[in-house]
Amino acid sequence: MRYPIIATIAFLLVLSACKDEKEAQSLPVAPHKVELIPDAYNVGFLIMDGVYNTELTAPYDIFHHTRFREGIKPMNVFTVSKSMNVVTSFEGLRILPDYSYTEDTLPHIDILVVPSAEHHLDTDLEDVDMISWVREVSQNASYVTSHCDGAFVLAQAGLLDNVTSTTFPSDVDKMREMFPALDIVDEVLFVHDGRFITSAGGAKSFEAALYLCEHLYGKEITKSLAGGLVIDWDLSEIAYLKK
Repeated sequence: MRYPIIATIAFLLVLSACKDEKEAQSLPVAPHKVELIPDAYNVGFLIMDGVYNTELTAPYDIFHHTRFREGIKPMNVFTVSKSMNVVTSFEGLRILPDYSYTEDTLPHIDILVVPSAEHHLDTDLEDVDMISWVREVSQNASYVTSHCDGAFVLAQAGLLDNVTSTTFPSDVDKMREMFPALDIVDEVLFVHDGRFITSAGGAKSFEAALYLCEHLYGKEITKSLAGGLVIDWDLSEIAYLKK
């Protein structure tokens, strides 16, 4: 009779563990208080399920490190999503957003960053709330940046109508097909046209972010930021377009 008893005990333990895990998942997550230091640029990163790690973390890294340089106006970096639900990146990284653009009162965003996401060429472009929010924030932002296919979101919002832009190299033709009236270039890592910086993405998202830093802070600060991440930086050797 020992084996049925042992099996019953094992079953009850598994049942209890599953119940505890389910209850833990249902518990509300304590809101994360974003530390916004004064006299800084507020940089909002738009994230959603399927966001690609590199296009998010590359500029996030660069901009966050401005806090550790003296004599400049640093950057507050934070993530913004449609809800406060956990966002799962394309590579499986789980991210808790700092703000929801449908639920929270957000701080003014000086620099909007739109990393690429898995469905930026299709279903994400049908998200009316997201496209409207991007359009609204961009009206008052000092700079609007995209990496890789994040340019499709800007195009869908009508923000690139009179702007030269670029996107992920293998998606340039697709972008031209979807938005035939736009001036879309290739064979450059990024394009700076007015308030808009669009980049090819991938690991080159670092270069686009460093470029914005050099535009704002100058060469020496930017070399310091690049050196902190062991990146060789020389803007004169970068293939980019400025209009």
